[in-house]
Amino acid sequence: MKELINSLNGDKVIWAFVALLALFSFMPVFSASSNLAYMRHGTGNTFTYLLKHGIQIFVGFYIIYKVHKVPYHYFRAISKIALPIVWVLLVYTLLKGTVIDGANASRWIQIPYIGITFQTSTLAAIVLYVYVAHYLSKKRDTPITFKNSFVELWLPVFVTIMLILPANFSTAALIFSMVVMLAFVGKYPLKYIGVIVGAGIISLMFFILVAKAFPNAFPNRVDTWMKRIDNFASDKPDEDEYQIEKAKIAIASGGVYGLGPGKSIQKNFLPQSSSDFIYAIIVEEYGLFGALVVMGLYLLLLFRFVVAAHKSNSVFGKLVVVGLGFPIIFQAMTNMAVAVELFPVTGQTLPLISSGGSSIWMTCIAIGIILSVTKKEEEIAQELADKQKREEALQRLIDKQLQEEEEALQVENENYSIEDKANPLEPILKKN
Repeated sequence: MKELINSLNGDKVIWAFVALLALFSFMPVFSASSNLAYMRHGTGNTFTYLLKHGIQIFVGFYIIYKVHKVPYHYFRAISKIALPIVWVLLVYTLLKGTVIDGANASRWIQIPYIGITFQTSTLAAIVLYVYVAHYLSKKRDTPITFKNSFVELWLPVFVTIMLILPANFSTAALIFSMVVMLAFVGKYPLKYIGVIVGAGIISLMFFILVAKAFPNAFPNRVDTWMKRIDNFASDKPDEDEYQIEKAKIAIASGGVYGLGPGKSIQKNFLPQSSSDFIYAIIVEEYGLFGALVVMGLYLLLLFRFVVAAHKSNSVFGKLVVVGLGFPIIFQAMTNMAVAVELFPVTGQTLPLISSGGSSIWMTCIAIGIILSVTKKEEEIAQELADKQKREEALQRLIDKQLQEEEEALQVENENYSIEDKANPLEPILKKN
């Protein structure tokens, strides 16, 4: 175990927080999966779901380990190559995507011969964040014009978002918000950011009008968004969505200390209790105390991301940590906000805790890249420390050599001293 821990490079605190969240996830996932077991198998045996989640977590940590070994500057080129591939996958998802667990949108594709479903928008987000970080770091020391930046930066951003928007508005909104935040952190001109935000709002309004005019092109999507927003804005309790209603009951039942692990009642009635609404189950079983602990872990992880970005000695490294780390925390806060009805229903999972293969693995890829950045900083710090040790050792050798030379010179002077204590007239006196 000690050898395994020593082989983990990068920020050890980030490793620790990620491991804590992943280990904690087994308890709520095991508990919340019981309704799926009854619905799909009629047995209530959740061991299969626990085993599946364990395999997903194990594969996720293997992904983190492999990705964090790759020098992070390699991802500059990877993002440019991967972006067109991601566009093809997004188009394929819109045309041939798979619907999972009753969702009314095609957000997943199924990997042939394996049977694993994969949400392409999560991969698109990671590639896009790295691409934006690469562009901003490349243009940091040169004047930015809106025309050139629109073609190189914002056109790929809008293409990616428009391919995600028809099936997943919440993810598209999250990606756009994080890209704007990343541009602000990367010191992109503020006046241009205002133009881009305005263009994004106008594009969204145009899409809604087109969807309303041609409802068969995007069935149910705009109506679903509007219904969720109307339900969220309404104060009438009977107009709350079924999911939010059950989530609020679960949270109210939890109290301060909760009902206890595995003792949730609403998990039997709450749809998506092991994924989108797992935070409500956590509050019900572990109470306000458990809810604050989980939130605190995410906030501590955010603080560590800030520290990692500050320590990075390259602009690209700083922007990569911000661009990949902040969306993880923002997604977590969005999931919690939905559970307590601060946000409309979005379908965002709780990173590293909710069940689901592709969402866990994409989060692990992002964390792996962040750890690759911190690993490089550790290597630089270690090189500086080794250099200082070498200089100190060399200085000690020089000092020792000088001391030996001084001692040798002193001995030589003593051997050939002109001082002679014998009487110089002694030879003459002996003759007499």
